[in-house]
Amino acid sequence: MIKMRLLLSLIFAFPSPTIAFSSSSKLRNNYASSDYPAYAAKKSSHLASTATVVNGEDNTSITLPKIRLSVEEKAKTVISVCTSGTLCTSSSQEGIVGAPFGSFVDYVLDNDGNPILLMNEMSMHSLNIANNPDGMVTLFAQLGGKPDVDSDDSPRGQDVSRCSITGVIERIDLEEEADAIALLRVRYAIAHAYADQVMDSPRFHFNRIRPKKVYFVGGFGVLAKWVPVEEYINAASDILSGEASEIVSKLNRDHASDLLLTARHILDCVDVEMVRLTSLDRLGMDIRVTTMGKRKNQLNTDEFRVGFRIQVMSVEDAKSEVMKVFQEAWEKGNGYDWGEEDGALPGSDIPILKIAEDGLGLKR
Repeated sequence: MIKMRLLLSLIFAFPSPTIAFSSSSKLRNNYASSDYPAYAAKKSSHLASTATVVNGEDNTSITLPKIRLSVEEKAKTVISVCTSGTLCTSSSQEGIVGAPFGSFVDYVLDNDGNPILLMNEMSMHSLNIANNPDGMVTLFAQLGGKPDVDSDDSPRGQDVSRCSITGVIERIDLEEEADAIALLRVRYAIAHAYADQVMDSPRFHFNRIRPKKVYFVGGFGVLAKWVPVEEYINAASDILSGEASEIVSKLNRDHASDLLLTARHILDCVDVEMVRLTSLDRLGMDIRVTTMGKRKNQLNTDEFRVGFRIQVMSVEDAKSEVMKVFQEAWEKGNGYDWGEEDGALPGSDIPILKIAEDGLGLKR
């Protein structure tokens, strides 16, 4: 029998699409179900208990450990990871006065999570702001794959999380906030290579958006919610935010067979057509499963949250937890058990939430 830790150290460089697992009946994992007493009390069956919070509706009596980021943490993560977005201003151009006007802009965040933009005073959005007495704007940011890893395996379009911050934009006074400006100059230069060339120009100025409203969308048909501004400001972005996109892309590309096993044997899905990992953070991962419907050529798509048994603190921790899920899916699919008195099968204590379902009945 291959020891679990040695197995994980060998396989998690993502080298191949298929992993040949060995049984870990005596090496279940170091995290006993007693760590999650409310959930453990519900897992008397041989199958993984799947709680249901579908499309924002809580339909479960099962109490799970915290396996999802809060909405404010998700919103802060999106705004922190993204360093560019769309700035929406009110047009001052003759013939379209008052119409929404979108501009691509770069930004960084200050210590309170307020977006900071370095803007040319002659740009169209700057002119629109100058002619708008209330100074209200909206900054829209959407997660996307990194240029060097973005591929067909990365979530795209409406599949990805996005966040809108609406607030008042104001120019930062260089004299009153000299210390803040010094820090912002460093942050901007690190995030945007061109900044050093324009920061000292008299036509460029730092501007701050002070949020009045924050709106978060988790993805297509998953979650959409207004986030209280104070909670957004106090929230912290996820520790894996910088690497999550690359990990998701690699898992979808190199571990399709393991995701399929997870859908079949951990999520108990039948007639599976397609499985994709859509997101990953320190508390777990979201898996989207498309299955055949009851009607001919009908496809149903559901999204599940598969929680980690521990809150991970690094990329390596996250890789280890993902591989444990894959390991137990393989074991269950091959008929292994852990030899326990209650007959629990591999994966039976993995915390799972069904977070979205497709009621459209799309055809193949």
